[in-house]
Amino acid sequence: MTRHLETTILTYPISGVFTISRGSRTEAQVIVCMISDRGVTGRGECVPYRRYGETLASVEEEILAQRDFIADGGSRHELVKRMKPGAARNAIDCAFWDLESKLAGVPVARALGLEAPKPLTTAYTISLGEANVMAENAARHAGRALLKIKLGTGDDESRIKAVRAAAPNCRLILDANEGWTSDNIEHYLKISADCGVDLIEQPLPAGSDAILGRIRHHVPLCADESVHDTADLEHLRGRYDAVNIKLDKSGGLTEAVVMKREAERLGFSIMVGCMVGSSLAMAPAVLLAQDAAFVDLDGPLLLARDCEPPLRYEASLVYPPERALWG
Repeated sequence: MTRHLETTILTYPISGVFTISRGSRTEAQVIVCMISDRGVTGRGECVPYRRYGETLASVEEEILAQRDFIADGGSRHELVKRMKPGAARNAIDCAFWDLESKLAGVPVARALGLEAPKPLTTAYTISLGEANVMAENAARHAGRALLKIKLGTGDDESRIKAVRAAAPNCRLILDANEGWTSDNIEHYLKISADCGVDLIEQPLPAGSDAILGRIRHHVPLCADESVHDTADLEHLRGRYDAVNIKLDKSGGLTEAVVMKREAERLGFSIMVGCMVGSSLAMAPAVLLAQDAAFVDLDGPLLLARDCEPPLRYEASLVYPPERALWG
């Protein structure tokens, strides 16, 4: 029996509204790729991202264009050469990993050399809003170990200070989503340092971040929109202290493993992040993140409902996936 590929589009409602500097959403739309072989099906989930020119229709089309390649026995290693990094390749790649695991009877964790993957402390995201609203949200989650704060406005100083006052004992990651400028970044870096911030994600627009190599990093800076796959890493040296590896950017776990290894060799700290998706999308990332300095895999916590079976979350901990979910 030849392998067969199919897709389905699912919509998950978000609890409330998820807002960043580029807009707001009330639902997460994902594409699940399924590859079947010998009565076994492997699954992978991706989240198309308009920031990179992706839509549900375009990503699904990219996935389905690989049907003949899959049917003819193509592999995930060949897939990296056939497709560009992005959400479509991620869905197929993760479905391949899941299928291989099921057919071989070997957990993906073991295939990655992880004999006993452990629960990880994940960030919890506070959406962008008025300073007082963000402070109220931060206060509600002040018992968590790590909060990620969405920024990128003309007055982020009040938001940073309000959140810090509301959650004095939490570690903080700030994510400007490319919303700061060369005129205000040094001011915001100093404010962030004064407020005990641990990390700042993508303060400046990708392609307009050369100044980061010339200014003092009062707080470590992490590349997100500026980095997609392994090929992007070298030119970011000196500008960033860390890189955020997301499977939907790298184009799957296969490339992400290579990327993580090279990023560590180049001296970057590792953050493993996510788009807003279900536990199926987070599962492979939990394994990738086992020794990461920062983990941001809270996608399912932002949803009103999750896939079945879901990942196990307890307070700030996310547990490795059970094989009934993935891998």
